[in-house]
Formats: sequence, C-alpha cells, structure tokens
Amino acid sequence: MEIWQIAVALAVTLFAGFVKGAVGFAMPMIMLSSFASFLPAELALALLILPTLVTNILQASRQGIGAAWGSIRSYRIFIAMIVLFIPISAGFVQTVPQGVMYGLLGGPIVAFALWQLSGKPLILPMHHRRLTEGGLGVIGGLYGGISGIWGPPLIVYLLSIEAPKQEAVRIQGVVFLIGAIILAGAHLVSGVLNAQTIPLSALMVAPALLGQRLGFAAQDRLDPVMFRRLTLILLAIAGANLVRRALMG
Repeated sequence: MEIWQIAVALAVTLFAGFVKGAVGFAMPMIMLSSFASFLPAELALALLILPTLVTNILQASRQGIGAAWGSIRSYRIFIAMIVLFIPISAGFVQTVPQGVMYGLLGGPIVAFALWQLSGKPLILPMHHRRLTEGGLGVIGGLYGGISGIWGPPLIVYLLSIEAPKQEAVRIQGVVFLIGAIILAGAHLVSGVLNAQTIPLSALMVAPALLGQRLGFAAQDRLDPVMFRRLTLILLAIAGANLVRRALMG
C-alpha cells in the first residue's frame, strides 16, 4: 500500500469505528465499500478483519459477561448458522468474481437502507421464529465468508422481533464477535490473512478503537433515531458505490 492509501484507510476506519460505537453495526460495510474504491477486494477484506474482531469484543462485553452469555443462549440458532457457513463460503473468496461479490453485497445494502429510510417496517413470519432465525443465519454466514459482512440479516431479524435497543446492540456485538473469530481463522487458511496483510490489518485496530469510544459516547447522549437515520443514508451511499463497482467490472 502507498502512504496515501494507508492514510485514507486509517481515516475511514476511524469513522467506521465511530458509527459502530454509536449504532452497533456498519463498521465492516463502511470499511469494505470505501476500501473497494482504491484497494483490491482481497486486501480490502483483510484490512477489516482484525479491527472488526477487537471492536466486537468491547461491544459484546459492555454490559458484562453475564449479559453477553444470555444473548448467546437467546440467539443460539442464528449463531450456530453463522459459525457453520462462514468457513464454508470463505473458501470461495478467491474464486468468486469481484463484480459478483460487490453486486451481491451492495444490492441488499441499498435495499435495506432505502426500505428503512422509507419508514416501512420489515415484517417477517415470526410465527416460525426459529426457522426464520436459522434461515437468516445461513444467509449471514454465506455473505460473511466471502465479504466479511454478516450484519444485515441479523439487523433485519432484530427489527422484526422489535428487540430493545441495548439488547439489540449487545447481541450484534456477540454475533459479530463469534463471526469475526471464525472469519479470521478461515482467512488464515484461505491466504487472505498472511504475512503481508496481517500487519496492515493490525494497523487499523487503533483508529477503530478510538472511533468506537467516541461512538459509545454518542450512543449514550445523542438522539438515536436521528443518528440511525443519518447512518442509513451513509449505508445507502456505500452500498451504491459497491453496485457501481460491480457494474463497472
């Protein structure tokens, strides 16, 4: 990486960490969609792995280990599917064309953000809650192994069951942490994380933590409804950038 690329990546990671601290999600999506503008897809994926791992440790444990363990038990089916399918799909990261990967990721991000911004609730057939939880876990795992992003299916699920804010942020941290551990291990095997990319990914940890700390303060003090709306606007822009990359090949 050139010096200007490292500087831009650090700034993007700081901002992504702030958003994650404030609303609980979106850090990998912001990082990957931004990095994709000036870095190869595999390097962009490698850079987000370690900061994602470390920031989710803090998010999952913010209310204590007991609360985190309770979340694991409550959402065990979703977690099991994430654990199973991330390593399965990670093996295809070097064979799936970049355009396909960006399109499969960017399209759902744009759709999710615009749907939420329209004010329309996402209604799922919750009379089959466990089946829905498992299905969305499979989708999250398949996306996660290829792109490093498995948040949207979980967020859709939490919105559909109207999970309280603190619980929703905590379970996101728990699920994202478990997924991040599996993702890191899988890409040590796939070669995405290697002697060249691990130091670069580690370099992103400090700005991610600083941004997250600032974001925690915002989460506690600012109007979460307005801040979430601004975040969704940014996600729509980020997703549109991925779609653009997909269409341009």
